[in-house]
Amino acid sequence: VALGHGEYVLTGTPRMLKRPVGALVTALNRLDVDARCVDENDCPPVLVRARGISGGKTQIAGDQSSQYLSSLLLSAPCAEHGVEIEVSGRLVSSPYVDITVDVMERFGVHVERDGYRHFKITPGQGYKARHFTVQGDASSASYFWAAAAVTGGTVMTENIYPFQTRQGDIRFLETLERLGCSVEKNEDRVRVRGGKLSGIEVDMSAMPDMVPTLAAVALFAQGRTHIRNVRHLRIKESDRLHAVAVEWNKLGAGVEEKDDGLIIHGGKALSGAMVDPHDDHRIAMSLAVVGLRVPGIKIQNEGCVGKSFPQFWDFWDDL
Repeated sequence: VALGHGEYVLTGTPRMLKRPVGALVTALNRLDVDARCVDENDCPPVLVRARGISGGKTQIAGDQSSQYLSSLLLSAPCAEHGVEIEVSGRLVSSPYVDITVDVMERFGVHVERDGYRHFKITPGQGYKARHFTVQGDASSASYFWAAAAVTGGTVMTENIYPFQTRQGDIRFLETLERLGCSVEKNEDRVRVRGGKLSGIEVDMSAMPDMVPTLAAVALFAQGRTHIRNVRHLRIKESDRLHAVAVEWNKLGAGVEEKDDGLIIHGGKALSGAMVDPHDDHRIAMSLAVVGLRVPGIKIQNEGCVGKSFPQFWDFWDDL
């Protein structure tokens, strides 16, 4: 929007109006973009009086979301002057930035970078049209891998390139192996076979979207699973740490909500209940995984999966 011309107000659902974007707005201000949070609370609605992006140097904190950095990078080649971005603090969900830079390079824009601390896009570059193949989404595939894990069955997903992809969520396969699953990787597909599951301790900061999926599998692992370093999950489509703790415990699970993660005591007797996905697609799909082992689960507002996977329930019924 900032690259256009005119006055725009960006708003959204009630949950969207609670998600902080102040850091991104401030970063855009430093690039001479006229933007502000209307209610002065660092959240939408955001008013943008667009006249293009001038460029220059800016800074963004890395501890809330990698999406802010990705949006700055993607728009930078269209700025009037070059853009330099300094990232302060530890960058969460860093593999998504690798995807962003990789796609930019494939479309003709070179990004100079120093790890995840500094990025520079020189002026005079522009995106060039090309043919591009979109790989299958590892995040969406994870629910089917998890289905194999909790049932002891086997699932094969195609159009997944485990040796080529830059998708950080492909590493969820390593997590499943640690839990006790068998994983077979081929050039364009992955096969997961369930096994005897045991709890693990894992830092999920690089693949936070996989936390609800892991939390679903952990219910059926013997012992304790400790998920840590994912405080930024509290500002997603829902407060995912709180949502998992509340909804999983409705089933009789032993889930402890921590400031930056979850502790899940697996192997408990579970029973069906009405559960609320908190209008969060990933919570709903993860509850579907639990439902493969626990009869009687009813998911409210199951259509919320449409945000990322509109045909999820059709594929799920084919399992």
